This record gives sequence, C-alpha cells and structure tokens, in this order.
Amino acid sequence: MSQPASENKMGVMPENRLLLNMALPMIISMLIQACYNIVDSYFVAKLSEDALNAVSLAFPVQNLMIAVAVGTGVGINALLSRSLGQKDFERANRTAMNGVLLEVLSGLVFTVLGLTCARLFYTIQTDIPGIISYGADYLTIIAGCSMGIFLSVACERLVQATGRTVYAMIIQGTGSVINLILDPILIFGLFGFPRLEVAGAAVATVAGQIIGGLVGLYLSLTHNPEIHMSVAGLRPSREIVSGIYSVGLPSIIMQSIGSVMVFGMNQILIAFTSTATAVFGIYFKLQSFIFMPVFGLNNGMVPIVAYNYGARKPERIMKTVKLAIAYAVGIMVVGFALFQLFPDVFLSLFEAEGEDAGNLLAIGVPALRIISTSFLMAGFCIVCGSVFQALGHGVLSLAVSVIRQLIVLLPAAFVLARLGGLNVVWWSFPFAELFSTTFSALFLYHVYKKEVAPIRETEQDR
Repeated sequence: MSQPASENKMGVMPENRLLLNMALPMIISMLIQACYNIVDSYFVAKLSEDALNAVSLAFPVQNLMIAVAVGTGVGINALLSRSLGQKDFERANRTAMNGVLLEVLSGLVFTVLGLTCARLFYTIQTDIPGIISYGADYLTIIAGCSMGIFLSVACERLVQATGRTVYAMIIQGTGSVINLILDPILIFGLFGFPRLEVAGAAVATVAGQIIGGLVGLYLSLTHNPEIHMSVAGLRPSREIVSGIYSVGLPSIIMQSIGSVMVFGMNQILIAFTSTATAVFGIYFKLQSFIFMPVFGLNNGMVPIVAYNYGARKPERIMKTVKLAIAYAVGIMVVGFALFQLFPDVFLSLFEAEGEDAGNLLAIGVPALRIISTSFLMAGFCIVCGSVFQALGHGVLSLAVSVIRQLIVLLPAAFVLARLGGLNVVWWSFPFAELFSTTFSALFLYHVYKKEVAPIRETEQDR
C-alpha cells in the first residue's frame, strides 16, 4: 500500500492560516445548518403554536440522535487524526471502517425506537391533543428514518480527519439546502405536492440527511486518498472500537445530558404555560446561529490538535488552542450583543398565526436577554471541551457537562421557579455557566501539564 509522499498540512501550515483553512468551511456549513433550524421552525410556526411546540418537544430525541452520531464521530476523528500523525496508515484505515460500522448500527437502534415509541414520548409530556398528534407524526419520521444523519456524520468526520473540511462543508451543506427547499413545499403543499404540515418538515429533514449521507459516502470513497476503505475493514476490532469510544462515549453522554436538561426544563416551563416551552424551543433555534460557528471552529481545531499531538509538536497544539479560544470568545460576544439589542425582532419571526404574539414577546424578550449573558463565558468552555476530547480526555468534558446541566442548571431552575416565577428561571443559565467556566479552566491546566508539557520537556532535552 502506498503512503502519502509529503507531510499533511496539519503538521506544517502556519497555525492561524491552518485553523482558518480548516474551520471556515465547517463554519459555513454550520451556519447553513443553523439557517435550516430557524427556517424549519419559522414555517412550522405558521401552522399553530401547537405545531411549534410539537417540534420543540422533539428536541431531546433529536439531540440524543445527534449526540450518538457526533459523539461517535468525535472518537473516529480523534483516533484517525492521531493515527495519521503517527504515520500508522493501516490503523487509520481500520478506524475509518469500524467507525462507519458503529454509526450504521447506532442508526438502526434509533430507527426501531422511532417506529415504536414516538407517540408514547409525547403522551408522557403533555395531554394537549394537537401537540401529541403533530408530535407523533414528526418524531416517527425523524427517528424512523434516522440512518441518513448517522451516515452523513460518519463521512463528515472521515474527511475532517484528513484536513479536507471543504468536503465536510459540501456534505452538510447539501443536506441543509435540500431541507430548506423542501420545507415550505411539503409543509404547505406547494407545486402540486400534498400538504403534510408538521410531517412535511420531518420528511424534508430526513430527505436532506439521506442525500447528504450518500454524497458523503461518495466523497469518502473517491476523494480521500489518505484513507483506503474496504469491506474487509468492516470487521470489528476490539482495540479500534475501544479507542473510538474512549473519546466518543464521554462525548455521547455529554451531549445526551443536553437532552435530559431540555426535557427537565420543558417540564418546569410547561407548568407555567405552553408558551414558555415555545420560547425555550425558539431560543434553541436562535442560539444555534451563534453556537454553530463555534462548533464549526472546533471541528476544524480538533484534528489539528490530535494530529500534532500524535506528531509530538506541542507548540503547534498550544498556538492552535489559543487562537480557537480567541475566535470563539469573539463570536460569542457578537451573539450576546445581538440577543441584547434585538430579541423582539428575532422572536417575531416565530409568531404563530391566530395566537397572541404579545404573550410570546412578554415571556421571550427577558428570557433571551438573561440567557445570552452566559454567551460571554460559553465560547471558552466549548473550546476547552473539544481540546479535552482531542487529547484523549473526553471524561473531563463529560464532567463539565454534568456539573453545568444536571448538578447546577436544572436544580437552580427548579428552585428559582418556586422562589421567583417564570422570569427568574432563566437566570439558571448564566449561573451554571460560571461553574462551567471555573472547572473548564482547571481541567485545561491539568491536561496541559499531563499531555503537552511532557512533550515540550522531551523536545527541549533533545
């Protein structure tokens, strides 16, 4: 088997240029995804507040699917990039194929759950018939046809790991653009298509994911020469699978905790009014437009850090991390300013026809302003979490997530709801972010001393 003749750009290109080169395509694709998230809810909101609530209440399940897909992908990315940095190309190939196999098996599990448990999920949360009806239709399709998202994420991570983030942008962008086009057509029955309402939004979503996954598979097989994929490589390897999940499992659990947090918050909020849960759902759609670029930045950073860790280049690791933190904090400051200045404008995008928009604004404006204060700290925490994962310390990311969302945020929200009512509940978010920032800083120092400093000392002794 022939080996690449020259050093991968992740080991030689100037750090700032490399980070931007890796991250900008991912940021663009993430922004396209964020646009889809907003437009999807925008059209659904035109049906009714029940329809918007049905989609919002599905978020924990959708987030769980993304958690498993992306968490597994994080493990694939870290192990694959490290293997390439160590010039272990055989291990890289086996990592790629075992990773695809794990993603496909995970997709099959969610397919079964989606086809059997969608209505039960909604009846647990509410007794409002409109929400249950819309929600069961939506979630059956989203989860029942979930194979597309697992395939597309797997292929995105394969091309990211070799530095070809433009291809990752194409994979995700293809799916998102198809979603954007099909959403109004299938929801409202345009151009002779049947009016499917909320189910139409679900069909548009899975159609985009499946087509994006097929595009990703094609690019991975034909345009990623550092990885040679074969059917023989699908044979499970205990060493490879454990290597993927040593990083990926904490990431899966960490992101799954977000589903628990959202489910718990929805139960706290719906006790006040269903409009509060609609506001919370809208917030998650809007904040994705701020957070997605940071996630794109991280997706560009992780393979750089992992590659240079494998190649024993500590200065490149540290400079990349510092640059990523600076960019992430800058993005979040912009997001904070937008949420402080224009919350009413953003919320007005989601006014449901025939509903009282004044109630939505009365609850939503203070909510967005209060929650967005946490943005000022969140950029640093997000980058730290990805650094932990890239260097094989995913359990530290998990610890920060558990502390923030389960130990601090949910209990704080419950107590504040009892003491001060609905408008005070939102302060649980910045309060939790303070704890997250403190522990992220402590853990970052620990990881530096354990993983990066010894490499520096070894290199200096030579």
